[in-house]
Amino acid sequence: MRVLAGDIGGTKTLLAVLEQRADGRLYVLERQRYVSAEHPGLAPIVRDFLARTNVPDITRAGFGVAGPVVDRRSRVTNLPWQIDADVLAGELGLHSVALVNDFAAVALGLRVLGPDDLEVLQAGERDPAGPIALIGAGTGLGEAALVPTPAGPRFLASEGGHCDLAPRNELEIALLRFLLQRHHRVSYERIVSGPGLVTAYQFVVAEGLEPELSDTRARMAAEDPGAVIGERALAGDDPACVRAVDIFLDLYGAEAGNLALKVLPTGGLYVAGGIAGKLLPRLRQGRFLAAFGDKGRMSPLLRDMHVAVVKNTDVGLLGAGIAGLG
Repeated sequence: MRVLAGDIGGTKTLLAVLEQRADGRLYVLERQRYVSAEHPGLAPIVRDFLARTNVPDITRAGFGVAGPVVDRRSRVTNLPWQIDADVLAGELGLHSVALVNDFAAVALGLRVLGPDDLEVLQAGERDPAGPIALIGAGTGLGEAALVPTPAGPRFLASEGGHCDLAPRNELEIALLRFLLQRHHRVSYERIVSGPGLVTAYQFVVAEGLEPELSDTRARMAAEDPGAVIGERALAGDDPACVRAVDIFLDLYGAEAGNLALKVLPTGGLYVAGGIAGKLLPRLRQGRFLAAFGDKGRMSPLLRDMHVAVVKNTDVGLLGAGIAGLG
């Protein structure tokens, strides 16, 4: 059986035709990446993709979208798009269209991943029948949970990345003041995201914590600033970039710990999103985990939890396909 699958984000829209074979796994037959902001909506992208593919018999589709989904409709958080699953099905001539939050799609996709698709940061204790928590920074900050029920797993999408930023020390209090000069209200997503990493760098430079190197400034003007910051931090050749990534990882780990306290994910906490994979060498160094587990009297509880990074960047796409197959 074949299904059209889409991973819809503020930066990119990834479409693929997936085929479910006898072994139950999903295989990619065709795929295409689009820059989301270059298009007025999802339907034109799908039409272009289907026109380019030579795969017949596509009657079902599933889309994971970066935004809340209510009554099969979604307004994409970081795009001026509104998606209606029923309208989309009619426009594209499909029998059925499933629309789920992007992190609900990641939760579904976890079911088909293998050991090589994950990097365990903290082995802890994992109950295969326990709830799972998901967090992932990309264009925004996504959070979700998977809860077992007698009828099967239930996926609880959320907009937890928009919760109020809670500074934990003097440096983070100064960061909050810096952000309040730009925003009436400050959420975790303002720092724990791709744009947030750039903001962390700007804070480091503006506060005089580290000097700005001229070659970094030149590269950031010509390239993706977040990618430059991450690259130079991994290389260790720009103190401002290193400090920005430290701030980013501290708050990423702290919010992951907040999510773990709320969900109590005995089935594991999984870190998804493209940034974690790119900064994986820094995550291995322990800064993320230190902030994750720094919860006072609750620290022993969190230090016993299973924590892993999802390395398979197609996890959301696979989950959207599963949703589309119904």
